[in-house]
Amino acid sequence: MNKNKLKIPKAGDLLISEPFLQDENFVRSVVLLCEHSEEGSFGLVINKPSILKLNELVQALDFLEKEVFVGGPVEQNTLHFIYTGEQVLDGSVSLGDHIWWGGDYESLVDKLKLGLLDPDSVRFFLGYSGWGTDQLKEELDDETWIICRENLNEQTLKLTPEELWKSLLKNMGGEFKVIANYPLDPRLN
Repeated sequence: MNKNKLKIPKAGDLLISEPFLQDENFVRSVVLLCEHSEEGSFGLVINKPSILKLNELVQALDFLEKEVFVGGPVEQNTLHFIYTGEQVLDGSVSLGDHIWWGGDYESLVDKLKLGLLDPDSVRFFLGYSGWGTDQLKEELDDETWIICRENLNEQTLKLTPEELWKSLLKNMGGEFKVIANYPLDPRLN
């Protein structure tokens, strides 16, 4: 039975990859859906750290030796961010309880430089995950993704990338709790 049939994804949802997804970009991934409409969808993989640090990528933020995540395989030459807490940047989009996507980048840089924004409350991403018209619907119908309505929060973001996928599934209970324990490669079981 398709677990997603009656669910229509919305901004703020988490998309959890099914346990045996073979696409190397999304193995055991958790994607924060930032935008979903008839034209397509946009999200950020929140549990795939890159090998790069922020100070290596952005001259204006060269004082921050901060981990950068791979937001997805699309346009990996672009930088995106989310932050937690109260809205402090114009243009930020609310994705749930104290989670914000984007906003005025210059203001972000200024607030970080002046110590008015805690660097630990911001997560940066190279690239993004994108779906064209009906593409995400088709992937949900094929059960490539599990929609998780648990709000992303500051505590969830503190989990290690390896823990996040498993923890979200366990918290969903029932059959999802069982899925969380599937081995990465069932042949080795």
